[in-house]
Amino acid sequence: MHARRTAPDGEHFILRSGRDEHQLWIPDPPLAGSALAAIVSLDDDEPRRAAAATRFWRHATGQRLGADPPTPKRRQRIDHTLRALDGHLSGASYRDIAESLFGSDRVAAEPWKTSPLRDATIRLVRGSLALMRGGYRRLLRR
Repeated sequence: MHARRTAPDGEHFILRSGRDEHQLWIPDPPLAGSALAAIVSLDDDEPRRAAAATRFWRHATGQRLGADPPTPKRRQRIDHTLRALDGHLSGASYRDIAESLFGSDRVAAEPWKTSPLRDATIRLVRGSLALMRGGYRRLLRR
C-alpha cells in the first residue's frame, strides 16, 4: 500500500503495482474478511474502468497481472494471424491468403510483387509459424 487516508466520506487508498496505480474510495469500510464490490459506470469509459478493476482484483488476490483485453485492432491481427496460418498449412499461396484476409479487390488494385498487402501477408504467415512453433508461450507469460 502506498497511501491510506481516513476522511468523513470513507477510506481512501492509493496502491501501486508495477505500472499501475489504483485509487480506491471505500465509503463504508467493511469488516475484516468481508467481500468488496466494484461499481463500474456504463459510459464511454466503461471498458477502461472494467480493465482497471480486473487489474486491481488480480493485484489484490496475488494473481499475475495480465495485459488489458485486446483492442479491436489487436483482435483483428490475431484473427488474421490464425487465418494466415490455416491457409498456409492448407497449401494456399500468399496471394490466396491475402485475398481471403483483405479481399480480392484490394489485392488486385496494385501489382502483387510490390504490394504492401503481399508483405503484410508474408509477415502474418511468418509470425503465425513462429507462434505455432512455441512462440505463443511468450504471450502466456505476460
